[in-house]
This record gives sequence, C-alpha cells and structure tokens, in this order.
Amino acid sequence: MSKDQRIQLSVRSEKAILAGVILPGSTADPRDPLGELNSLARTAGALVVDSMVQQRRTIDSGTYIGRGKAAEIAQRVKAFDADVVIFDNDMSPNQLREIEKICNCKILDRSELILDIFATRAQSHEAQLQVALAQLEYTYPRLRHMWAHLERIGAGAGAGVGARGPGEMQLEIDRRLVRDKISDLKKRIVQVQQRKAREVSTRKQQHFTVSLVGYTNAGKSTLFNTLTDAGTFVEDKLFATLDTKTRTWRLEAAHAALLSDTVGFVRDLPHHLVASFKATLEEATHADLLLIVLDISHPQAMQQLQSVQKVLMEIGCGKQPALLVFNKIDAVDSPDDLAFWKLKFPYALALSAKTGTGIGELARTVRKQMLGETLLAKISVPLNDARGITFLEKYVKVVSRDYDSEPDRVVLDVRISRRIMEQMYNHVHRPKVLRQRLAPQKRSKTGPAAITVGELGKLAN
Repeated sequence: MSKDQRIQLSVRSEKAILAGVILPGSTADPRDPLGELNSLARTAGALVVDSMVQQRRTIDSGTYIGRGKAAEIAQRVKAFDADVVIFDNDMSPNQLREIEKICNCKILDRSELILDIFATRAQSHEAQLQVALAQLEYTYPRLRHMWAHLERIGAGAGAGVGARGPGEMQLEIDRRLVRDKISDLKKRIVQVQQRKAREVSTRKQQHFTVSLVGYTNAGKSTLFNTLTDAGTFVEDKLFATLDTKTRTWRLEAAHAALLSDTVGFVRDLPHHLVASFKATLEEATHADLLLIVLDISHPQAMQQLQSVQKVLMEIGCGKQPALLVFNKIDAVDSPDDLAFWKLKFPYALALSAKTGTGIGELARTVRKQMLGETLLAKISVPLNDARGITFLEKYVKVVSRDYDSEPDRVVLDVRISRRIMEQMYNHVHRPKVLRQRLAPQKRSKTGPAAITVGELGKLAN
C-alpha cells in the first residue's frame, strides 16, 4: 500500500468493504448492525461491495478484529478488488497499521469516515475551520503511522554552528507543525465563537429563537422548508445539512420566531467532533426552544433519541426547554406504533413535515411557549405615543380604555403575555404598569408542551 493512501482519507468513488465488531453493550441496530455505516459510506461517495460483522467479548489489542478475521478481510479485498476497508469502530493507530499490513489496502475507522463527510459538506468558513481542527486533532496522535519519512535532518557536517548533533527527526517536525496549526485554528475558532455568541445574544434580545435538532436524516431540513419556505438542500443522506441556516418562521396572530436548522447527530459521535463542532451548534446552545425532531418510522428511533439527548447534554443544553416532535407519522407501519410513542411521551407532538399534517398545531404550541403566561394588567401610555399604542393593540388584547384618569395619557386594561410585557419597554415610550396579576389558567388535558432536555432523557431511558 502506498503512503499516499494512508494520508488521503477520502473514499469517493472507491470500492469499499464494511466491517464491524459487535461488543457487549453495542448501540448498533441488531437487525442491521452496519446499516448506518453503509449510509455514511454512501454519503461519502464510496461503492460498498461487501460487508462483514464479528461478535466478540473483547477487542484484539493488535488488530481489533483478530488476525484470523483480518486475514479473511484480506481475502475479500483481493476477491472484490477493494480500495478501502471501513470499520464501524474507532481504532488505535497501531491497530490501523497492523490491519493495513495484512490487507494491503487503506483502512478507515468510523471517526475518519465522518471527518471525510464533514470535509466534503462544510461550506461556511466557520464549518471549514471546525473540520480542519477536528482532522488535525484526530491525525496528531497517528502521525507515526501516517508518515514514513522518519530520517533525521538538520545534522551533519553541512549544518551551521549550534545546529550540529543528532538533529531533529522529520516526525518531530511534522508534530510541531501540526501543534502550531492546531493552536492557530483554535484561536481563529475562538474568534468565530465570540462573534457568533454576540450575534446570537443580540438576536435573542429581539427575537424568540428556535433550533431544530435531531438525528441525522430525521427530516429536520424538510420541516425547516415547510415552516419557512427556505428551499434548504434536502437529500436522503446522512449529514445532508452541515452549516446552520436561520430563517423567519411566521406564527399565528402577527407573531414570528427565528428558526435554525442544525447539523444532525449520529450514534457514538466522537467526543473531539462534539467539542470541535460546538460553534456550529451555537444556535442550539443559545436557543429559547429546541425542537427535537425524531423519525418514529425508523426501527431504532428510541436509540436515536437517546443519542441526541446525550449529545445535547454534553454540549450544555440539559436545562434548555425542548419540544419533542414525532416526524414521518405518514410512514409509520401501524397506528399502534404511534399510540405507543404518544403513551411513552405524552408531551410530544406528532406531525409529517412531508404532508403538512400537524404543522398548525406545532405553530400554536411554539407560540404558546414563546408568549409564556398570560397577565391581567393596567398600563398607562402617553396619548401622543402612537407607535407604542399601535404595538400594544397589535400584540395584546385590550379589554377597556380610560382617557380621564390621567392627563395626556390613556390607561389600558389588557390581557398580555409575559414576553410581550418584557418587550413593551423597547416599543412604548415611558409606560407605567399600574397593576398586574397572573390570569387564571385554563385547565387542559395533557398535550404538546416543552420540557427540559434533562427531563426528556429520563423519559427516554
């Protein structure tokens, strides 16, 4: 195998053999253990020609899969003229090297495949920086086995004063260059994160922000297009969306929210990828509300929900309000399946982003979450503040008006949401809140409602 094959992680248009080791406690689908890896490989552009799964109690320290199975893979590589073997596991540099010696072809593990997809899909400057950092952080401990030029340089008779001696190995130079590049990328990403955080913070002061999150290929982008007419790229592939997009979502009664579509998650997402892509998920970490989109027609939907909830907890979203959205109800095999999900998660909302079923109820639920509790208030506004009076008449229910109690002012008895009460001071000139109290709340049966990500995890486990 040439050195260039090991350095180049891309698998586009290459013949690939998939391999996986199923260990106790594996999160892979028992009915199709390599199904997700197959989708990942297809997304990366590989042509899958064969696959092999092995059950083991523990991994083999030398080759991960064992020398006997490695030899069997080598035979299949030769038989199918394969270019690459992709493992559904994360492997050490030594294990990668040993299997490559046996199979005489390029070997990629799960993290390398995901990195290749991210590198292909990243479009924005922000996402490209994150991809570059993740690749270097993954590559650094593997340099010894990715580079073969280990000869010493900088020594010998031709070296200048102070430079003579054993010299510096090329490997050491490569490591130093990678460390410098990682440090530079981290500084640039911190700048991006600071700017992004300022943008999100400013946006939150003016708008109610909602983020779509969920497992990759759960239908987030389809729902995003349905709600905003954004025309976002939609494809039946994993990680079809990598760059966050934000559009205005028109709700009922003149209200609107800012809706963001984010990158999807996969099971066993490498921790360095979670950390590196936190800036990409900035919209989710600062959103007023998360819409967790779940494809309940998928046989591993519960496991996917647990993976999403786990990642959200890891990036600090445990206390954020979230609304669980059951998507693709039109593709569910049986009404009993939908009944099970509704019984398990009584606060979730069921819809189909493709057909539009349930979209209206989603808008009403989000609007209710946005506005918060209803208050009964008496507010005094200057008569000459036409802009402020127009704002109140647009967003609150005016019960009565009194023009006599205060000179040059009008006193309004209103039903007003807590959020509009907070925003009033930005739109009304010198308002006076003369009285306010919580309006009686209507009792209703259990229905769609937001709970925290942490509470959702307790229901999912």
